Amino acid sequence: MKPADLVLAAAFVVIWGAAFNAARFVVLEWPPFWALAIRFLLTAPLLLAIAVATRSRMPARADRGRVALLGLLGTGGYLSLSWWATALIPSGLVALISAATPLVVALGEAIFLRRRPSGLAWIGLALGWAGVALLGGVRLAGQLQDHAGGHGATEALGVLLALLGAVSQAAGLLVFAPARGRVDLWTASTGQSLVSAALLLVLAVLFGGPPPTSASTQAWLALAFSVTVVGVGGYALLFIMLRRFNPSTAAALQLLAPPVAAVIGWAVLDEVLGWADLGGGILTLAGLSLLFRAQSKARAAGKA
Repeated sequence: MKPADLVLAAAFVVIWGAAFNAARFVVLEWPPFWALAIRFLLTAPLLLAIAVATRSRMPARADRGRVALLGLLGTGGYLSLSWWATALIPSGLVALISAATPLVVALGEAIFLRRRPSGLAWIGLALGWAGVALLGGVRLAGQLQDHAGGHGATEALGVLLALLGAVSQAAGLLVFAPARGRVDLWTASTGQSLVSAALLLVLAVLFGGPPPTSASTQAWLALAFSVTVVGVGGYALLFIMLRRFNPSTAAALQLLAPPVAAVIGWAVLDEVLGWADLGGGILTLAGLSLLFRAQSKARAAGKA
């Protein structure tokens, strides 16, 4: 990579990794649904302004439903579940579990789109799901030992919510996939943010309790980071990455975000991950690496 590309790649990894840690700062003080509703209500106007300034085209009528479902499932549903999980378990662990999204997408493509994975892809899927099973299995075992509920039950619920968030995000991506090449990326980001804001506002009013009225300086800074650096800058970097790097390189860089989140959580938030968490994360990321390599080979063979 050129020096400029290395800077872009490093910024991309740090921003998407730190997004989980920023969420942790906010949800430790605010109810997750209200925190996320406020985040989207602040982010959506910024994205809309960028879409107008860049003269982004509106999606065709046939694709608007796909954009809405991307916001409902791929963004709003995913983040509502993962921010809820972040209030219960370490942000680094949520990041590692959320990395299972491509595994769910690949499985969905095999089941619903009849795309037969290669042998290497199947190995990657097996390794990845083994890692997810290890991540969740140890927490579930802790719940079974703590039959009266308490800490073990809280951790198991957090793992379940994070995994459901990955499934929700994968569902949104699968629904949106046919429109990916037709819809302007800024328009798609604006549309999904508006839908997500509406969804989270409803969830917050119904289940979030009273809205927050105060927060520490750390929480406000974390929210500002989530709105501007992640909600706007992160998407801008993602678009640049997709244009400047081939898909396999972009996918490999995405794999670095969960370990970065775990390191930041340990250094800044005093989060501790057990050996089973680290082992499960390594297995999941190794499986994803093989899966992305198999997909890259399949694309290269298709172009040949």
